[in-house]
Amino acid sequence: MILCCGEALIDMIPEQLAYGRTGFVPHAGGAIFNTAIALGRLGVNAGMLTGLSTDLFGQQLLAELQASNVNTSMIVGSERNTTLAFVHLYDGQATYDFFDENSAGRMLQSEDLPEISADVSAMYFGGISLACEPCADTYAEFLLRKAPDCAIVLDPNIRPAFIQDEARYRARMEKIIAQCDIVKFSDDDLGWMTGDTGAGLRDQADQMLAQGVSLVIVTQGAKGATAFHVESFEVSVPAAPVRAVDTVGAGDTFNAGLMAQLTNGGDLTKSGVRALTPKKVRAALEFGAKVAAVTVSRAGANPPWASELSDS
Repeated sequence: MILCCGEALIDMIPEQLAYGRTGFVPHAGGAIFNTAIALGRLGVNAGMLTGLSTDLFGQQLLAELQASNVNTSMIVGSERNTTLAFVHLYDGQATYDFFDENSAGRMLQSEDLPEISADVSAMYFGGISLACEPCADTYAEFLLRKAPDCAIVLDPNIRPAFIQDEARYRARMEKIIAQCDIVKFSDDDLGWMTGDTGAGLRDQADQMLAQGVSLVIVTQGAKGATAFHVESFEVSVPAAPVRAVDTVGAGDTFNAGLMAQLTNGGDLTKSGVRALTPKKVRAALEFGAKVAAVTVSRAGANPPWASELSDS
């Protein structure tokens, strides 16, 4: 099982109402939630670990996980509120205003964590759950404890507005990255993390590989994605051509496609990632781009089912 560890929240998506007004419609979301949903829909054995409210939005999130065949046995229930993210779209690009104080997800503590299923072989982390305390420390501690036994995949999905103490955040991320097998960055996130925005992608990726990562993947939106492997090869693929509606959940779905391809090839293990060939990396990137293109082609984070990809 791939266990997705992190936030589940409600994206409030703008919708045009009568008389020119704009309303907001609640859609299930969150970076880690979106990836779990996409993995389940692709037929991968996936589970979710998060703090989830028992309120009506939490019930919506739980129902959608179960409907997408995601294992919910490791979810921690709470009477605290669900995090809300109000989405603003400009030319198809999404920005967010979050309401997260004292939420079910944010307040997750180490003592709340359940027993982890014995069949968990890989774990996926990232998003705002690694920036907002106390859950950030909870997930970091959990990741460091499980890293010797599981393949660790990370997408920091950095949102500087959430980072109250940059030095503390960077120190946490450096510890985490050193234990990761795969790290996926957007080009902006990689520049922010390395602090070297003037350097080329190769030099920036080398800084991550030097910390112990086996595979660094950098996405560049419409320009596609490039992977840098510890064995000194790199692979680039173009973005799949698509008429974009919005980009909500695109990167999350890309991550799911990448992990699904590696899982199906038996390569999503610590040794498997380190032994990847350029051909296998290319196939994983291409499938990630293919899956993400479907999400981009429709409103909100709505990853495709495997049956939707069979003829495309």
